Amino acid sequence: MLLTTAEAAAIESRVARLEAERGVEVVTLLTRKSDDYPEAVWKAFAFGASLAGLAVALADLAHPAWSSATLVLTSMLLVLGAGAGCAVAAVFVPAITRLFLRESRIAVETEQYAKAQFLDRELFATRERTAILLLVSLLERRVVVLADAGLRARTTAADWDGVIGRMTAPLRSGRRGEAVLAGLDAIDELLARLGIARGAGAMFGDRPIEADR
Repeated sequence: MLLTTAEAAAIESRVARLEAERGVEVVTLLTRKSDDYPEAVWKAFAFGASLAGLAVALADLAHPAWSSATLVLTSMLLVLGAGAGCAVAAVFVPAITRLFLRESRIAVETEQYAKAQFLDRELFATRERTAILLLVSLLERRVVVLADAGLRARTTAADWDGVIGRMTAPLRSGRRGEAVLAGLDAIDELLARLGIARGAGAMFGDRPIEADR
């Protein structure tokens, strides 16, 4: 689980109140990652194997030894083992995975995943096109806020960046539920500044969605 039971309940309650007061639809979604990033695995393997190969070469220069089948085999196993170890770490340790990913790639994949979720969950189906998707992608350490056309016409990118900014500090310290609640509060304040205050019936569930890719 990405949220505790108490955190999920608190977010559900906050979303329901926000929707009732502002007349918008808000969907919160937390996912472990937005993409599988297969290139991180082979990059990690290449890094580990290269590093081990360099270490073997330097050791041979420092202490030359007679070549033998056993020595060659040992060197090969060290190189391949180091590469395999780094590759496995890139699969299971997010901090290591991020070392082998470009920031531009992370930004594109997270944005695409958010847009795909917006379409797949048909958040465009609200009568006045005022749905909002709040996505937290944990591997990438990124937040994406997607607003439908009815809200985009009245807001700027800086407005939504402000929402994301409110979530950054708690996310850094691992307080996921608190981060989502802070983002919902920021959305509420933004909509209040826009003068959006009307009740509406909910079309989508209020409980946060947890995607375990």
